[in-house]
Amino acid sequence: MKQIIVSPSLLGGNPLNIEKEVEMINDSDADWLHIDIMDGVFVPNITIGFPVLQHLKSICKKPLDVHLMIVEPDKWINLLADAGAMMMNVHYEACTHLHRTIQQIHQAGMKAAVTLNPATPVGVLEDIICDVDMVLLMSVNPGFGGQKFIENTYKKIDRLRKLIKESGSNALIEIDGGVNGETAPKLAARGADVLVSGSYVFKADDPKATIAWLKSQL
Repeated sequence: MKQIIVSPSLLGGNPLNIEKEVEMINDSDADWLHIDIMDGVFVPNITIGFPVLQHLKSICKKPLDVHLMIVEPDKWINLLADAGAMMMNVHYEACTHLHRTIQQIHQAGMKAAVTLNPATPVGVLEDIICDVDMVLLMSVNPGFGGQKFIENTYKKIDRLRKLIKESGSNALIEIDGGVNGETAPKLAARGADVLVSGSYVFKADDPKATIAWLKSQL
């Protein structure tokens, strides 16, 4: 039986208490830690940079699931590998030569994931789906946490699952944005493999219990 992978997003935590938030993740049932890196160009927000990521590497016991919401992500592949990323996630919309980017990520020793914005159709991945380890479907517009879930995501999961099955790909499906008590069971039932959740986890009365509940979805 498939078990959901939970990747809490540090974007939903308290930036003044990063070490405390990471300690909570270390002691929880979380599988990965989701790190959002934004440049203020590709998305209208700026978050942490590579010096902070290096620090996270030294204190986090969970694999780092790094989501780059930046222009020209290819420039940072080796630096991200050195910073300890397990998964390097790049946007389809930010990569001119996506196949080359995926190859270079693998050559650097990381797993490679591709993110699709809400308005980007699944079909653009037809010729790359067997080369990626994961596809992240944004269920909100990227750039800010705490947004309302976009309902079309459920149908998009159906289309992506069909593409994965027909191609023989082993890619996981990750969902990021508006994952909470209402949407998580539906996403899991639809075929999502990885749930990213920020505000719902870190602002919960009991974050560790919330993570355990997310992992229990089937």
